[in-house]
Amino acid sequence: MPLDLRLQPLDLPLKHPFTIARSTEDVARTIVFRLRWNDVDALGESAPTPRYHESEETIREHFAQRPLLGDSPYFLEALLDGRPPAARCGLDLALHDAIGKDVGRPLWQLLGLDPSRTPVTSFTIGIAAIDQMLSKVRETGTHPILKIKLGLGSEIETIEAIRGIYQGAIRIDANEGWTPEQAVSILRELERFEIEFCEQPIPAGSPAKLRFIRERTRIPIVSDEDSKDATDLAALIGCVDGVNVKLVKCGGIRGALAMIHTARALGFRIMLGCMVESAICSTAAAHLTPLVDWADLDGPFLVASDPYAGIVYNRGKIVLPTAPGLGVIERAPEVVAR
Repeated sequence: MPLDLRLQPLDLPLKHPFTIARSTEDVARTIVFRLRWNDVDALGESAPTPRYHESEETIREHFAQRPLLGDSPYFLEALLDGRPPAARCGLDLALHDAIGKDVGRPLWQLLGLDPSRTPVTSFTIGIAAIDQMLSKVRETGTHPILKIKLGLGSEIETIEAIRGIYQGAIRIDANEGWTPEQAVSILRELERFEIEFCEQPIPAGSPAKLRFIRERTRIPIVSDEDSKDATDLAALIGCVDGVNVKLVKCGGIRGALAMIHTARALGFRIMLGCMVESAICSTAAAHLTPLVDWADLDGPFLVASDPYAGIVYNRGKIVLPTAPGLGVIERAPEVVAR
C-alpha cells in the first residue's frame, strides 16, 4: 500500500508569552505529519522557524513539488534524501514511528539504547521583567535545572535575583544576543553564580569569536545556532565545549544520530534540545537522550494545551515511553486546525 502523507497545522497556546533575544510568541505553531501505511497510523512533527529560513509555507511547497512516493517506510534514505531540514524532520519522525509500530517496539529499543540512562531536562524561563521571571521560577517548584534566557539587558541583575531564590543548576542562553566583548564582560560577572554553561552568546557564523569568548571565561560555551547539523561541527573544534542538537535543525532522528556521533568523535559534550513544540517532537527527541550529556526537552512544560502525550518526567528525569514507535498518543480527537 502506498505511503499516504498529510500535513496539518497545529496551534499550541503557551502558559506564558515566551521571549528570547530575537522574538516573542504566545502561541507556538507547528506542523503535524500524519502518515498512513497499511494498517499503521504514524505521527511526526516539525516546528519550522524563520531563523533557518523555513516555515509552514516552505514545507507545504516542498511536498507539493516533491511528494512522498513509495510503498514502505523502511527505505529511509531514499524517502528523506534531499529534503530541507524542517521538512525532513517531520517526515523522518513519522517514518520512524511507522517502523516502530510495524515491528511492535519503541524507538529507543530499535536503536539499542538503555532507557534508564536518560538525563534530567532543564526548564526554560523566557525573558521578562525580573519580577515576572522570579514568579516563573517559583512556579517550577523544585525542578533541579533551569535554563534562563538572556540577551536583552539586565543580565547580571536577573541572574542575581534568580540565584537569590533558586539553588539548583542554572544554564543561560543568549540566543545570539551579545557581541563577543559583551559576552566576555557579562560572563565574567556571572561566574560567581555557578552557571553550568552559556548557550550561543553571539550571532552564528564566527567560530573564532566563540573561541575568543571561551578563552576568557570559566563558564563553558555551548553552540546552538552555530551547530545546525553534523557538517557544522568540525569548524567548532576548540571554540566551544558542547553543541546543542535539535531535530528540526538537523532533519530528524537520522540527522541527530549523525550529529551525536560526530560530536563524540570530536570531543564535544552534547545537549539535546527542542523548539517550542508538542509532545510529538519532544518525545521523539527523548528516545535519543541516553546518548547525550544534557537535555533541554521542556516543550510540554511551556504549552498550555497539547493534544498529544508521550514524554513524561520523574522530578525532571526523562521517562521514555514503552509503546511502539515514538509512543505518542493523541489526547484530542483531531488536531486543532487554524
